[in-house]
Amino acid sequence: MMNYQEVLDFLYTQLPMYQRVGKVAFKKDLTNTLQLSERLDNPHEKFKSIHVAGTNGKGSTSHMIASVLQSAGYKVGLYTSPHLRSFRERIRVNGEEVRESFVSDFVNGNRKFIEEISPSFFEITVVMAFEYFAQEKVDFAVIETGLGGRLDSTNIITPEVSVITSISLDHQDMLGNTLAEIAREKAGIIKAGVPVIVGALPNEALREIRRCADEKKAKLSVPYDSIQDTVYESDLSSEVVRLNLNTVRKSVDELRNQDVTISEEQLIHGIGHVVAQTGLKGRWQMIRKEPLVICDVGHNEEAVVWLMDQIKRIDYNKLHIVWGVAADKSSEKIFPLLIKECEYYFCAAEVPRAMPADRLFAEAGRFGLKGKSYGSVNHAYSTALDRAGAGDLIFIGGSTFVVAEIKDL
Repeated sequence: MMNYQEVLDFLYTQLPMYQRVGKVAFKKDLTNTLQLSERLDNPHEKFKSIHVAGTNGKGSTSHMIASVLQSAGYKVGLYTSPHLRSFRERIRVNGEEVRESFVSDFVNGNRKFIEEISPSFFEITVVMAFEYFAQEKVDFAVIETGLGGRLDSTNIITPEVSVITSISLDHQDMLGNTLAEIAREKAGIIKAGVPVIVGALPNEALREIRRCADEKKAKLSVPYDSIQDTVYESDLSSEVVRLNLNTVRKSVDELRNQDVTISEEQLIHGIGHVVAQTGLKGRWQMIRKEPLVICDVGHNEEAVVWLMDQIKRIDYNKLHIVWGVAADKSSEKIFPLLIKECEYYFCAAEVPRAMPADRLFAEAGRFGLKGKSYGSVNHAYSTALDRAGAGDLIFIGGSTFVVAEIKDL
């Protein structure tokens, strides 16, 4: 029998993991997930769920919906990925991380079958989450897709509501090269007769989502034109709340239509306590005040445009950016979006997919970005802290794994 650390080593080293090795870990059908689930008597059929997909905003939206349901008194499972520090972050019930003992027992109990069918890391963790939620007898589980939708391992559920937060170009090598193609993959989570909520989508993507919803006879709700007058204070960044609030409100309204009791006071409380109730990190998160240090896990074109705009809204003396990326991200598309008037601290996270810091430094130089390369994320961060003066801003980003390694997170 493996202990907890040995189980993690088995999961990380024996099973392909997208965040570490890239698209070779992506399985193009649901066979393994279905086989694993059937072995466990289909735990995903034993609780109600909300399914959340999207290029950006799906993690924040999932946490916000979970927090609202918790504030309404429900027992709520939450499955998200990737994790920042601990594997257990991926699977939560009412904000509490899955127990180490459950993770160990699950893998030890199913190891022979796992070795027989050779699932991916993600396929195993999805079914593990579903089994945990079933055993914990949750009232609802909020399930975030990993990549795409149609072929994502989470897509064996039939939810009460499907949510698609945003659609932009990302992971084109797996999801398609146009917004319509990517929308078609995300729309794969739409189930017959199940209401669909969407965020603000480009017209090309919205047309495809609408077509898919019509085919499945699923009611489609498009964004509100404006936020109501209610002021939502939150322990989550006000900008993150603003981006996702319409989608969350619409999702809550649809649950209310299904006789799920959620008062306006409970909605406000849930939005106000997202971080406290669900443990969300890494979304425009301030981790120091002096000097001001902000981190964010956003890493595709749409996210980077938003991040640079947010940075420009801050009144600072000098800007320092600690930056690292995955090797499969297109520098031709990302680097032109980055602010040039600052000092860069280029680094690589300790994962196989990371672009080496020296290569990142060399490529950035072609786009007029000035700085130096460093041997580790925290060496880059520590140097930025040493050099930052009063009134300066340090931003950390480019990759989820860069943010995850920051010592102050």
